[in-house]
Amino acid sequence: QVQLVESGGRLVQAGDSLRLSCAVSGRTFSVYAVGWFRQAPGKERELLAAVTWGEGNPYYSDSVKGRFSTSRDSATNTAFLTMNTLKPEDTALYYCAATTIVAGPSRYGYWGQGTQVTVSS
Repeated sequence: QVQLVESGGRLVQAGDSLRLSCAVSGRTFSVYAVGWFRQAPGKERELLAAVTWGEGNPYYSDSVKGRFSTSRDSATNTAFLTMNTLKPEDTALYYCAATTIVAGPSRYGYWGQGTQVTVSS
């Protein structure tokens, strides 16, 4: 099994930066990639970014490219999402999720509980 726990979400002001963390535990050797998602009220869940666990290669959606960055620290089994120039539209519940080699590298089968990010005007 793979477990993920997000942390770092809080209330910030527009223009601020914030770093979210995702602690990965369990069968970490089976992880292929860790992705970051968010869901705001009235909107669909959105994939923001992902990072491969082995090489640390990042992927970004067009909506956050240039403002957000993702990385991983294999020594601590932690993924990070660094968010810059935050906007009120970024307010959402943020999740990390993992894909595994066995289930398929594009299938997010394991999810964290979410951490709330609120950006005030």
